[in-house]
Amino acid sequence: MVQQRPSSRLPGFFKRPLAERAALISRWAGLDTSDQAVLLGMAGLNATGADHLIENVVGVYALPLGIATNFLINGRDYLIPMAVEEPSVVAGVSFAARLARDGGGFVASSDDPVMIGQIQVLDVPDVYVAAGQVMAIKEQLLEEANCCDLTIVGLGGGARGLEVRPLLDTPAGPMLIVHLLYDVRDAMGANTVNTACEKLAPMIESATGGRVNLRILSNLADHRTATAECTIHPDELETDELPGPEVVRGIVEAYAFAAADPYRAATHNKGIMNGMDAVCIATGNDWRALEAGAHAYAARSGRYSSLSEWWVDRENNLRGRLRLPVAVGTIGGATRVHPAAGVVLKILGIQSARELAEIMVSVGLAQNLAAIRALATTGIQAGHMRLHARQMAVAAGASGEMVQQIVEAMIAEGSIRLDRAQELVREMKD
Repeated sequence: MVQQRPSSRLPGFFKRPLAERAALISRWAGLDTSDQAVLLGMAGLNATGADHLIENVVGVYALPLGIATNFLINGRDYLIPMAVEEPSVVAGVSFAARLARDGGGFVASSDDPVMIGQIQVLDVPDVYVAAGQVMAIKEQLLEEANCCDLTIVGLGGGARGLEVRPLLDTPAGPMLIVHLLYDVRDAMGANTVNTACEKLAPMIESATGGRVNLRILSNLADHRTATAECTIHPDELETDELPGPEVVRGIVEAYAFAAADPYRAATHNKGIMNGMDAVCIATGNDWRALEAGAHAYAARSGRYSSLSEWWVDRENNLRGRLRLPVAVGTIGGATRVHPAAGVVLKILGIQSARELAEIMVSVGLAQNLAAIRALATTGIQAGHMRLHARQMAVAAGASGEMVQQIVEAMIAEGSIRLDRAQELVREMKD
């Protein structure tokens, strides 16, 4: 049974000093002193530790770690760590989560964590005959695949099936692609699936008389999707200038633009990934794999389109849905090696990779809502430029209370530029 958690609704959280925010999160998640040190950057990944993660290490590169508040997902409260350098992402997600919270929060679901491994078979006289030869030994192949990771099999995962895909017209001629479907449980699964594909290659060559070339996982993990939905009452969306129903209409029209036009869809979907990538990075998962799968999924119809959907229901509420592949893990890779990723998982308090996927797709939908609401009302720049002004002030050499003074001055002037920030720093220091 999941333990009841405190509310993630933290009014005024962003106004608190950094130390107070960190202390509040530490209490909320039950972090110990070593976890707190990692959270504040006083401990964690250093150059020596990084040297064990990748090659040719010369140092470490840090990103801000923020907390998205207000999330209610499947009736459970979450505070969501996000590693991101772009202003307005954490604020936008938190605002949208508050809007969704008043409508019952996010309802999320996910598929079993089944990944696809691809085996490329060439030099066969007839790819259809070869496909039949592979399927004739299906049970032997699945049994052999299950020998590759007895730990995952013991946890209830393992080989789930085979698919064959003849490709008749490629630059290299006809080929047969064999898909191994493999349940990887709480792992992202790349290493397990790649190992299993390599193990099956000789058996497939023997059965078909062909030659196996590539044996590799696919990042289009369309057997492993996650879905989030939310409901927003029009009253929650009204602004000083626009009534709620007009904002709802503007959001639906913004979605329609992305659904119909790939040029808009690219930016629309990028906004979704702003939120999802930030959680992916914070948890030590592979955000490049997440991106690749998302954008390939967006083009699965043969035309690149919106990943999300927005519409008006019978009660005139705004409804949103986001579905895409989310191949992430809570074990393996950097997830358990990077000290900050371990602390992030404690803050999330998750029990499985599927729960993490459901959190991430909810964040993606929240980020999408925040972005298209801003676009359909005041425009994206109003809030974004205020946060951008802070970056300009710091880059110009401001610190402490001077940062906010310079931000307010540049906003009042309508001139948010590095050279102007530098001028203001010089004036205030003189």
